This record gives sequence, structure tokens and C-alpha cells, in this order.
Amino acid sequence: MSENWGFDTAAIHAGTAPDPATGARQVPIYQTTAYVFKDAAHAARLFGLQELGYIYSRLTNPTVSALQARVAALEGGAGAICCASGHAAQILALFPLMGPGRNVVASTRLYGGTITQFSQTIKRFGWGAKFVDLDDLDALRAAVDEDTRAIFCESISNPGGYVTDIPAVAKVADELGLPLIVDNTLATPWLCRPIEMGATLVVHSLTKYMTGNGTVTGGAVIDSGRFDWSASGKFPSLSEPEPAYHGLVFHEAFGNLAYTFHSIAIGLRDLGMTMNPQAAHYTLLGIETLGLRMERHVANAQKVAEWLEKDPRIASVTYAGLSSSPWNATAQRVYPKGAGALFTFSIKGGYDAAVTLVDELKLFSHVANLGDSRSLVIHSASTTHSQLTDEQKTAAGAGPDVVRLSIGIEDAADLIADLDQALAIATA
Repeated sequence: MSENWGFDTAAIHAGTAPDPATGARQVPIYQTTAYVFKDAAHAARLFGLQELGYIYSRLTNPTVSALQARVAALEGGAGAICCASGHAAQILALFPLMGPGRNVVASTRLYGGTITQFSQTIKRFGWGAKFVDLDDLDALRAAVDEDTRAIFCESISNPGGYVTDIPAVAKVADELGLPLIVDNTLATPWLCRPIEMGATLVVHSLTKYMTGNGTVTGGAVIDSGRFDWSASGKFPSLSEPEPAYHGLVFHEAFGNLAYTFHSIAIGLRDLGMTMNPQAAHYTLLGIETLGLRMERHVANAQKVAEWLEKDPRIASVTYAGLSSSPWNATAQRVYPKGAGALFTFSIKGGYDAAVTLVDELKLFSHVANLGDSRSLVIHSASTTHSQLTDEQKTAAGAGPDVVRLSIGIEDAADLIADLDQALAIATA
């Protein structure tokens, strides 16, 4: 991290300094579309990628740039690209790597919207996806073929809170010469730094824990800067001449920042998945307290999960922080600070009991979000995962009797009391 700072110091200071024009200590919101060039030669150099600077806010903006620098520092990356949402970040992450007929191998344990994006939407680009259980490394190897261009997983998965053994998956990706993309939204860099474990790229929905207050949407792609894009010939966007820039070869010209520059100069330019500067400002403010919040999130989640597991009205709890979880050993080894704050539980009484519980909770907010400072609840099978088949819902941990909790930073005793009264009604 910047200046070898600790996490909480970097969360406040990385990527920012007092504004040189005014001395403003907080990062200003540069609410502007375009930037005045010094002269015609300056403009030509900027457009030709011969000089760094600001051209147009679809590409770069000083407020967004500050956020990119902070996120890259926290994740230990060489560079970062911020964009409009977590879903935008996933497409942006794949864009330089894929092409018609190419595929990505992805975990079966993903957010339902990601499964839909990968199994349906990316077909329109001519891309494909294969889904495998990444606990089975042999199945991962078998799924990869000559057209595979990336492996994708979530560090801690939505909705079940299952944890991925990132070092093991990264080792396989390295053996196969493929980039590993890790969605680190639920863990955040406070719990897990995938790049240090071998990941090539990290993606985030900044909407969640990183901002932490449910005010904006945003996404990020963090580039490790460690992958050799020219080694295999599989990534021509980065290793071969780019027609739009007079034959510029990104990997040759920009080295370990080739992916970052390509994602801005090509990805944001042509896909337009731009983050607005006010959203970047709110996210910068949120990140300042990320470490404090995550510590409370995780402590509360552990208390609530332990209470639920002991309750006779509950059939099962998926939280990897429980000693009974089959993922507990992985969680302790890969995520030593805790197993996150999102998990599911199955309620006795099936679908009807699950939806009744959701309706009867008072303190938990029933919303399609997670990672807020407030505790949140949703019935995934009828909402976030409703587009999936029954088999896909089960594989993703979103069965009909399953309720998902995102544990906030309130007093844990109050959260438990709310669950207790709602369970009494739902299982009566």
C-alpha cells in the first residue's frame, strides 16, 4: 500500500492530497464534462496516449481518478478502473480478454445476476461461460479448453457466504496460463487481498461495503499488473497492434499497466460505463471507515449466525465462520479476520415460513442490496435469483426455504431480538 501505510491509514489517505489550487483537504467533486487543452499539440498528445491528462469525463475525471488510486492501493494493484456498477465492472473486466467464440470458466456459487449475465447476456457478444464447482479443482481443469480466456469466482459468494480457496484456484489458473478474476465485493480488501494470493484482476461492486451506506452504485476493476499478456497469443487486444491507435501495442507500450490503460482508452471510451464524480466522492467518504465497519460487520455476523444455529426453528446456517461449516477451515486459512457478514439460513416450514419471516422483521430492511451499515434481508429464490432454474438456485444456495441476511453494524442483541420475534410468527 502507499508509503507502506497500514490499511486504515491508506483507506483515508491513499490517492488523495490537499487540492493544489485551493488547499481543500477533502477531494473536490470535479463536476465537469470536459477539460481545456493547453494548445493543439497538447490535445494531440493526449488523444494519442503520448501524455497523461484529462480529455473528457467518460474516460477520466480527477475525482474518479482519486478513487481509482485509493482502491488500487487497498487491493495492492498496479492500477484500477472505476465504472458505473458492479455488473459494469464484470463486463469491463472481460472485455480486453474475450472475443467471439471465447469462454470464461466461472464458479457455480455466484450472485444470481452474475449467473444470468454470464449464461445469457454475454452470448450477445458471442462469448460463452461454463460453470463449475471450484472446490473441485479437477473439474476446473477439465472445464478449461483452447477457447477459455479467464477463470472467475467470488471470494465470498452471494448469497450463501461460501468462501473460495483463492490460492488453490490461482495455482490452477497459473498452471493453465489464464488470468484469474476475483469478485472481492463481499470480503473487501480488509478481509482478503486476492492479488496477494495470485489473482490477476479483482472486481468490486463499490455499491456495497466499500461505500457502505446505500447511497450510490459503482464498480471497479483492479489490475495486478503481474500477468504476461504477450506470452500465449491468446490476448491480442493487449499484445497485438491496436488499429484505433495507429498500431500501438498496449503491452509493449505500457508494460504492467497495459490492461489498465486499455480498459480506459478502449473499454470506457467505447462501452461508456462511466462512474460519475459524485458517486466517486461518496465512495471515497465511505472507504475512510471501511476497516472500522468491517470489524463490526464480521463480529455481529458471527454472533447472529451462532444464535441462529442453536435455534430449533432453523434447519441450517451457511456462515463459514461457524465451526460446523464445511468451509470453516478454508475461511480460517484464507480469511483469518473473519468470514464476512453475508450468509443464508434455512427455516423450518419451507417457502411460506421464509417469506413470512421476511415480512415480519422490523429492524432488518427488506431490500435488494447488501453491505449497508443497516442490516438487510431478502428471500433470494423469489427475487435476486428468480430468473434461475430450480437446479441453479440450489447450486447457488438460494433454495425456497432460504433467507439471506446482510448483517449491519447495529447492536447484535437488537438484531437477534428482531429475528426471534419474526421467527415466532413465521413458525407458529
